[in-house]
Amino acid sequence: MKYLLMIYGNKEKWEAYSPEEWPDLVARQDAFNAKYRATGELLGAYGLGDAAEARLVRRRDGLPAVTDGPYLETKEYMASFYLLDVEDEERALQIAAEMPLAEQDPVEVWPVPHGSP
Repeated sequence: MKYLLMIYGNKEKWEAYSPEEWPDLVARQDAFNAKYRATGELLGAYGLGDAAEARLVRRRDGLPAVTDGPYLETKEYMASFYLLDVEDEERALQIAAEMPLAEQDPVEVWPVPHGSP
């Protein structure tokens, strides 16, 4: 079964870490990623750009209409996501609890029941 782990953040949160803290944070996350890639349970880990760089795309009169966005009603936005392939939900929750920053912020866990071949 596949599960999506989502991490939320914002620019203010990231800027609260000192330059001296970043190498340790990155090393801890890299170790987490390497551990679960080695077990075959981590299919991918992706960090997202700042929300200010996101765009919304709609189609109007058959043509793409691109606008700035999203316009968030909260200061938190999805900052990164991880795709797992694990035996069951319990295993996904165990892995999510090992996420390095899970002691400070929650990790959202979503089942992914469908996929395109």
